[in-house]
Amino acid sequence: MTKIRLTAAERGEEVLQAAVVAFGAAGYQGTKTDEIARLAGVSQPYVIRLFGTKQQLFLAVSNRVCDRIEEAFRQAAENRPDLDSLGRAYEDLMAERELLVVLLHGFSAGADPEIGDVSRKRFGQIHQLIRDLTGASAEETRQFLATGMLLTVMTAMQVAGPDRIPLPWADELLGTMKIHQPSRETD
Repeated sequence: MTKIRLTAAERGEEVLQAAVVAFGAAGYQGTKTDEIARLAGVSQPYVIRLFGTKQQLFLAVSNRVCDRIEEAFRQAAENRPDLDSLGRAYEDLMAERELLVVLLHGFSAGADPEIGDVSRKRFGQIHQLIRDLTGASAEETRQFLATGMLLTVMTAMQVAGPDRIPLPWADELLGTMKIHQPSRETD
């Protein structure tokens, strides 16, 4: 069986996907580039050749996650430009837990000057995009973002999302947000 040769762009995409998984599992500090290389099926020097440093790779991953959120919001707004539609799009992203966990890792690494700058800039862009797409007020946008952050944290804790561990307090909170979370037994 012959191996299919991938272009540098295709390999870079595989490395980014592997990095989302690795950074989502262990965070920025806990992830080593050799683990990302192993997951992507490439050498560690190749990862460095593509992205320069672990920090630059983390920034690329953080930007990728924010791009995905913005893309989901734009697509949702094409059908209905309101907060409910954007909220359902974010609920769909909860199925990709590692994306949301990477987002949290970016926020928690905010004291790093470069990571913090990117995290703050991208969160601000998402904030503005929500306002632009929906016409929501500052208060409505704050409430939307607060709910999204709660869902992000709950997804990271695995008490929300497709592989959630059902707990009464989490069910109560999710119920106040009108989010359907099937139990593990019914999946």
